[in-house]
Amino acid sequence: MFNIRVYGILINKQKQVLVSDEYIRGMYITKFPGGGLELGEGTRDCLKREFLEEMNLNIEVGEHIYTTDFFQMSAFNKDQQIISIYYFVKALEEIKAPLREKEFDFDERELKMYADTGETETFRFVDWQNFSAASVTLPIDKIIASLLKEKY
Repeated sequence: MFNIRVYGILINKQKQVLVSDEYIRGMYITKFPGGGLELGEGTRDCLKREFLEEMNLNIEVGEHIYTTDFFQMSAFNKDQQIISIYYFVKALEEIKAPLREKEFDFDERELKMYADTGETETFRFVDWQNFSAASVTLPIDKIIASLLKEKY
């Protein structure tokens, strides 16, 4: 079974990269914002929906960066192969979601999400000079981080 994921790379004017710190299924992970493609949805629409749901942020989806071209088993479900698609995105408005300075710095609202679902997330920017494959957790995200540093 395939699990198609769509992620957005948002780099602000200060040359900082947006990441999502999440507690999900008992693991702390740092990844790029985005999520799962739903039936009947295109990849760009998926990304717009995910940013709106997770950050209450309208975005413009730009250039395609990368689609997974190798086998990657899901970290969460051993019966699924992950296919990840990455695009550059641009915020069409000011970011309203709380942004953190430190990793996994969940606020009261996010801790309430955890109490309700067992999962939570928060967002922060990583300065370009400090950004690398080590900034993210998931294997495909590490490839994208290295690609970004190499190409841009």
